[in-house]
Amino acid sequence: MTLVREDVTSLYEQIATTLQQEIEQGCYAPSGRLPSEAELSARFEVSRVTVRLALGRLVDAHVVERKQGKGTFVKPARLQHRLDVLRGFYDSLAAQGARASMQLLRMQTCEVPPGLREIFPADVADCVYLERLHCVDDVPVALAQTCMLPEASVISREEAQTLPSYDMLEKIDGWHIVDADMSITAVAASRDMAAYLDVPAQAPLLVLRRTSRLADGRACESTVFHIRPERFDLVTRSALEARLLG
Repeated sequence: MTLVREDVTSLYEQIATTLQQEIEQGCYAPSGRLPSEAELSARFEVSRVTVRLALGRLVDAHVVERKQGKGTFVKPARLQHRLDVLRGFYDSLAAQGARASMQLLRMQTCEVPPGLREIFPADVADCVYLERLHCVDDVPVALAQTCMLPEASVISREEAQTLPSYDMLEKIDGWHIVDADMSITAVAASRDMAAYLDVPAQAPLLVLRRTSRLADGRACESTVFHIRPERFDLVTRSALEARLLG
């Protein structure tokens, strides 16, 4: 691109506009790394100060991010997880075009944790426990810890590794999920959670708690998701039904 040097628009704004257009066209995929300041300075025939101003404009617009010692990178698009739709976390990622993957970390039978004894039926002493790490572009973004009723023992390790949660649960004979309760809080990452999610200890995490119920009213699973918040919005939709009174 040839800059219009007599234009009222400053040089750095023209450079920022050009780079943003190239980002939107996917010119810097798949790594997302922009050329260095020296390379951009040579390309546009401007000083490095002008290039820094242009990149600073893109940082302020949340288009790019600077990584110390690595360069400037396109900022990943934010993803959404809808709370008003019965959809598993993996399904939600995949539906937005993210390169999502799951890793099964643990699958075992254990005692129902104390916090779930009031949620699961009173005669249930044991549950099937799953721990799965969700990744986007091979970067860990959420850890899901799931307790399920004992009937879930028919789920194979391969199914637990590859199937979205609701697809997996609805394979169980007689199970049909009709609704779920969800709540959201925030916590500081413990040392163990930080290691799983590749964040510093005490880094902020979103916590999504979900309890799903079957048509007969039983809670069949309870999952706690610890989610890295920098790429996620947890969203819902509400509607106000208005009635015209005559």
